[in-house]
Amino acid sequence: MTRAFGVASIVGIALFVGAAILALSLAATVETAGINRSNAVFDAYVWRIARFTLIQAGLSTILSVAFAIPVALALARRRSFPGRIWIIRLMALPLGLPALVAALGIVGIWGRQGVVNDLLALIDLDRPVAIYGLAGILVAHVFFNMPLAVRLLLSGLDRIPGEYWLVSANLGLSSLSLFRFIEWPVIRGLLSGIAGLIFMLCATSFTLVLTLGGGPAASTLEVAIYQALRFDFDPPRAIALSALQIAVTAALLLVLRWLTPPVTEGFTTGRPVRRFDGRSNIAILADILVIAIAALFVAAPLASVLFSGLASDLPKLAADAQVHRAIVTSLAIAAVSAGLSVTLATVMLTTNQILMSPRRPGRFAHVFSGSVAAGTSLILLVPPVVIGAGWFLLLRPLGDVARFAPAIIIVINTLMALPFVTRVLAPAIATHAARTGRLTTSLGINGWSRIVLVDWPGLRRPLLMSLSFAAALSLGDLGAVALLGSQDMVTLPYLLYSRMGSYRTTDAAGLALLLGTVCMALTILGTARERRPERAS
Repeated sequence: MTRAFGVASIVGIALFVGAAILALSLAATVETAGINRSNAVFDAYVWRIARFTLIQAGLSTILSVAFAIPVALALARRRSFPGRIWIIRLMALPLGLPALVAALGIVGIWGRQGVVNDLLALIDLDRPVAIYGLAGILVAHVFFNMPLAVRLLLSGLDRIPGEYWLVSANLGLSSLSLFRFIEWPVIRGLLSGIAGLIFMLCATSFTLVLTLGGGPAASTLEVAIYQALRFDFDPPRAIALSALQIAVTAALLLVLRWLTPPVTEGFTTGRPVRRFDGRSNIAILADILVIAIAALFVAAPLASVLFSGLASDLPKLAADAQVHRAIVTSLAIAAVSAGLSVTLATVMLTTNQILMSPRRPGRFAHVFSGSVAAGTSLILLVPPVVIGAGWFLLLRPLGDVARFAPAIIIVINTLMALPFVTRVLAPAIATHAARTGRLTTSLGINGWSRIVLVDWPGLRRPLLMSLSFAAALSLGDLGAVALLGSQDMVTLPYLLYSRMGSYRTTDAAGLALLLGTVCMALTILGTARERRPERAS
């Protein structure tokens, strides 16, 4: 039964995305019948923005991962300091914020009239920080993706068996040896997946590039696709640009998948993790400094949004019926899409684990494993605006497309969250299967009893984290709602965007604060089962 659901999930994802692409392709064929557009698709402008897309995505990925590794290592070493759980929750908050809200917070800190330039002016530096252009895009991408990489790396480091640290302490291994033999193999196994995810997120970035790019010189393929569909309604150009984007990102994913080392799981008896390294004063100060810099970098734009929101008329917004409807709509869409995303990911990953468990998996198992990797990343290869436009064309003959908008938006949000959910659940499910699979099979524990007694206790934390990730991502989505929404279906991000468009900036600041508060509540729920580990004696 699990295998059937796993195959059905892959087929359903392929059909949903394929139908949208087919609809746009047919529209492009009809429009270009008898017209030669070959010279109008891949011109010098397209190649220039393709080059800029790769440069900014590559630099953003390198900076995000390079910053995230020492932060994750420091948090993994300091398992019991006061406030650790709140810093981990803080690292999840940027994921749930709409890009437009985060961009405003970043401008408030790094902009020409921002806090950083004001501080530099005190030492007679005339506002040297310029936020618009490539520098602003890099700062924004690191703000979003460094915390995500920290959470994913920290999840892997926390799964290192406690016996490893006990043996390393008995052997007297140095900090460098601990990193080389214990921590780095875990990081290396996660690095390609995290880097690929961040690269695709940066390559398909739209709102941040549009807000902080500063003009056509800093434009990406995603922006060009949006312009081709929204302003020019040129499906041939949009399809060609999408194909170019898919080819580039797919090639990178194949290279990263080829470079990914096989994952090996260590056996553990469940001994509590007690680390004996990093106890010198220099190591403690270094870890505190790294964590403090990361926390300040993430918290500063959020504080800017907080202060702006507190200056707004919050009681007026709290009494606004339109705000109430937007909150209910956003929470309903987020709850359904998050549940579907986690369910799909769990079913597909469990099926993949079952098929790949034999010593020599068959050809179908390898094909399914590759399909899972491709299907969970498909939404990052195919822009959501392309999927939304394709389904708009498919549903237009049936009448008012707004009737189908909620279902389409939920499915798009479900697929958007799959890459994040998969990165959290895949290593957790692999580790859980390696530690409990043979024992539960030998004891004959199957079905509902296995879920309640074995799977849920072992996978509770990653499942809750995945739900919070997916729900926060859905709450912050603007693209699908902006394309398919209507006056009868308004979400909180869309209402925020509308208030900003009508120059009601005070209301927009209050709505941004409200949205951030809801996302923070979700991150707290996602880590509600975590407990501060016992302090090592």
